[in-house]
Amino acid sequence: MTKKGIVNIYSSFNNTILHITDATGAETISRISAGMVTDKGRLQGSPFPAMKAAKQAVDEAMEKGIEKVDIQVRAPGGQKQKMPGKGAQPAIRAISRSDLEVGNIEDVTPVPHDGCRAKGGKRGRRV
Repeated sequence: MTKKGIVNIYSSFNNTILHITDATGAETISRISAGMVTDKGRLQGSPFPAMKAAKQAVDEAMEKGIEKVDIQVRAPGGQKQKMPGKGAQPAIRAISRSDLEVGNIEDVTPVPHDGCRAKGGKRGRRV
């Protein structure tokens, strides 16, 4: 029987975090950020450290017996930016190039349903 997992990619402007769990999402198998594989803080949000982090997370997951994965990509969302950062695409590419079999790739960015009032006041932020 093939072991299945979920890869959660949180990609913001400043960093890319990869969190691999089992199929239920209850047990963490690997959790690596782009900041852990680079020594320069300004590079955390860039593509190359995200790709290295993805490779490292995949190696760790395969070591623990994961063979198939679904990918969930998330941007900060809410009142913040709705588009994933620069590291999301290279991380997905690194995962798909590995020996892991990729199933679904979906966007799970939280979208506000007109809950809290956006900051900036009645007339918005005046620049």
